Amino acid sequence: MPRRYVDLSMTLSNDVVSDPPFLKPHITYETHADTRQELVDFFPGCDIDGMHGGDPFCAAEWVKLTTHSGTHVDAPWHYHPTQDAALEGGSRPAQTIDQMPLEWFFNPGVKLDFRDRPDGHVVSAAEVEAELERIGHELQPLDIVVVNTAAGMALANRDPAYVSRGAGVGYEATMYLLERGVRVTGTDAWSWDAPFSYTAEKVKATNDPKLIWEGHRAGVDIGYCHIEKMHNLEAIPATGFMISCFPHKIEGASAGWTRAVAIFEE
Repeated sequence: MPRRYVDLSMTLSNDVVSDPPFLKPHITYETHADTRQELVDFFPGCDIDGMHGGDPFCAAEWVKLTTHSGTHVDAPWHYHPTQDAALEGGSRPAQTIDQMPLEWFFNPGVKLDFRDRPDGHVVSAAEVEAELERIGHELQPLDIVVVNTAAGMALANRDPAYVSRGAGVGYEATMYLLERGVRVTGTDAWSWDAPFSYTAEKVKATNDPKLIWEGHRAGVDIGYCHIEKMHNLEAIPATGFMISCFPHKIEGASAGWTRAVAIFEE
């Protein structure tokens, strides 16, 4: 059976708008000529210019970035030192990205469309439930649920205000998903939560620190992973596809990069 693939990952580059300046990646590009001496060192005395095709050795890149650069998967360790306080057995040390079960990262995808919500809006459990009813989907354990927000087109259009664009998912909405067996979620915004600029205004008005990172901190009660800075969610339907989003295996890390892909059997 033929398959169709839709790339859900952003391209990592030196001029990304997907991070504030102090978190931007830096890529140094080496051409084939730049690495010639390395081949000479490997094969001293050899006429390396006689290699098949000429242009000895290879292109390569040096990359400086964080584990949260580009499209990436956050592990429970990113949110808090512990997880699963609401599950049988109680709180336990939070898992790092290299400890996550592989079976979480290749499962049916479900897209919730919140593009009409204003920047800074915090999605509620009622809104999630209403959207699931609209698309006619009943959540199944390990469904991968992604949210399409206004940040998606901001990223596609290289909007410099991308970091402050899109709706976020609050504690109660996140718990609504986790209590139904979802363990991986995703967003095309900079953060699963509402942009910090909007959260800061609410915290100032209410003096309630529990509003900070409320969606992330749901992992204290039920450990989960989410994908941030996804791309191209506008190109996929609400259901009918698989998502592959295996994270890079980095020892003890709070996140790992992923090439998230939607896969359709046609």
